[in-house]
Amino acid sequence: MKIKKILSMLMVGAMVFGLTACGSSKDASTSKATTEVKSNGKMVGISMPEKTLQRWINDGNNMVTSLNKLGYKTDLQYANNDVNNQIAQIENMITKGANVLVIAPVDGTALTDVLKQAHDAKISVISYDRLITKTSFVDYYATFDNFKVGVLQGTYIADSLKLKTAKGPFNVELFAGSPDDNNAKFFFDGAMSVLQPYITSGKLVIKSKQTGYSQIGTLKWDGATAQARMDNILSKNYTTAKVDAVLCPNDAIAIGVISSLKGVGYGTASQKMPIITGQDCEAASVKSIIAGEQTSSIFKDTRILAAKAAEMSNDVLNGKKAVVNDTKTYNTGSKIVPSFLCDPIIVDKTNYKKLLIDSGYYKASEVK
Repeated sequence: MKIKKILSMLMVGAMVFGLTACGSSKDASTSKATTEVKSNGKMVGISMPEKTLQRWINDGNNMVTSLNKLGYKTDLQYANNDVNNQIAQIENMITKGANVLVIAPVDGTALTDVLKQAHDAKISVISYDRLITKTSFVDYYATFDNFKVGVLQGTYIADSLKLKTAKGPFNVELFAGSPDDNNAKFFFDGAMSVLQPYITSGKLVIKSKQTGYSQIGTLKWDGATAQARMDNILSKNYTTAKVDAVLCPNDAIAIGVISSLKGVGYGTASQKMPIITGQDCEAASVKSIIAGEQTSSIFKDTRILAAKAAEMSNDVLNGKKAVVNDTKTYNTGSKIVPSFLCDPIIVDKTNYKKLLIDSGYYKASEVK
């Protein structure tokens, strides 16, 4: 009897160890993660665009945490910046019986057919951070105030160069986000609402003369693409002139631009870095801000946005209308989507510690 008891205990221990190992393993190549919790039987499918940017990993993990606390199962998947992959993952979520889909699209224009499938299956859809367009089957939108993001970036450049009082002229170059991301135009329009009057008056000069979106857009927000474009701008327009500011809509583009600038001698004692904006407060860019290279970034606290998306999901699953604060701005081409806009915050060397470290968003060691 004692031998049987010992064997039984060993078997139970082995099972527990096996379950623990499976639950804690982290495969960097995986594109999805399904979390099982003691739940009410309902599941929220979460489709994020990619893992290249740390912010999407944070968004996904924060949403899973919020939804699990509310008692829902979650199916979190990453599309690796592949539209067809994202469509297949969403179709799989529909097949598995998701009750709500929270989607940050790779390409906001490419999900029309799969969202029709979700609608036919009576699954509510919440567009997350990036608006899904060309469909009427988006129920809600959770995002940050994207126009305000651009206003903050443009204002930071204007204030840093003291454009209201300085004589100028100053040389500025413009970068915009991915043309397939609906948010990118809002960022750019917000920034230009501040900068355009100075460009028109001649106080700001764009020596490359590249101002059209087809010229300044950066497909997939790719830093290497931004670096190559900045290399070209510098070689053609700045052999003797200096760059005073670069409007960069996010941190990946800013890092690419900085690499280009450093390649021709900026960031040295004899040639300081221009004003360089960014967005998302990626750890690498926070380090760059601390080092005096990138000048600023926009803090969009994904904990707040993820919690808002979870709250919206919870309301929908309980037959309620989700709380929104904007019913006029975001149009899919088929309808105005009720939206909740969270507030972005500008971060630079003067306040990063308070906003990012003291708030617990980062550990100090993560941005050293």
